[in-house]
Amino acid sequence: MNFNKVIIAGNVTKDPDSRTLPSGQPVVSFGVATNRRYTDQGGNKHESVEFHNVVAFGKWADVCSRYLTKGSPVLVE
Repeated sequence: MNFNKVIIAGNVTKDPDSRTLPSGQPVVSFGVATNRRYTDQGGNKHESVEFHNVVAFGKWADVCSRYLTKGSPVLVE
């Protein structure tokens, strides 16, 4: 058995896009940006941004579409 788990903490990059599957199940998709700041061995400071696409189904789709907006902080597990 394999198991993968991801935790993303960042800010929503655009307002969630809500839709409904043919089965009637709600679906929402949105992007999350995470920032990384670090100093290398030479003492140079760096900053990088990674973008993640998130899709939520069912009850969580309703919660995301109701409460998330562009710029909102969010933790996705």
